[in-house]
Amino acid sequence: MSDSVPEAEAEALPEAVPEAEPTYDPAAPAPLNVDRTPSGNADVDAQLGRLADTDHLATDGHVEVYEDVHRGLRDALTALDARPGPPAPPSPYQNRS
Repeated sequence: MSDSVPEAEAEALPEAVPEAEPTYDPAAPAPLNVDRTPSGNADVDAQLGRLADTDHLATDGHVEVYEDVHRGLRDALTALDARPGPPAPPSPYQNRS
């Protein structure tokens, strides 16, 4: 058995088409490559991860993502403030008669 291609099949194979060189388009979406360090809070990390969506959008699409992330971060912070903390220790100045 031979690894060579018979002449009839070789003629039927299409010729390789050279790829066109990519052109630079300054208006095309481009990744911002901003590192996002995890905060340790799942809600906050999910919102920060959403910022990666801007890497695939044109600039005019960034505003919607930024506003959505801002709203989510504000809600996450509000939820942190609403959680009850440990009870405060009793004050030695209370219940003095």
